[in-house]
Amino acid sequence: QVQLVESGGGLMQAGGSLRLSCAASGRTFSMYAMGWFRRAPGKERVFVAAISWNGGSTYYADNVKGRFTISRDNAKNTVCLQMNSLKPEDTAVYHCAAGRGRVITTLSDGYNYWGQGTQVTVSS
Repeated sequence: QVQLVESGGGLMQAGGSLRLSCAASGRTFSMYAMGWFRRAPGKERVFVAAISWNGGSTYYADNVKGRFTISRDNAKNTVCLQMNSLKPEDTAVYHCAAGRGRVITTLSDGYNYWGQGTQVTVSS
């Protein structure tokens, strides 16, 4: 069993920055890819960013590329999402997810553990 706990969400004005963190426990964190997904009000959950098991590869959704940065610290069992130049359309509940394997995937089915999520609200 894996436990994922997100933190760092909140209310921010457009153009501002937030840093989300996800603390993992329960299995060897460094062996698996990690991802961030988000669910906006009334919409389906969508992929945001992912990072491979050793941090050597990252991948972003087109609408966050250049603004968001995913990183991980395997010594601390944490994965972070630095979000800059926030826009109102970034408003969503952000979920951390632990992958089934080492490589990056944008598909929800590629992740078998999920955090409860943290709310990010961006005002215009």
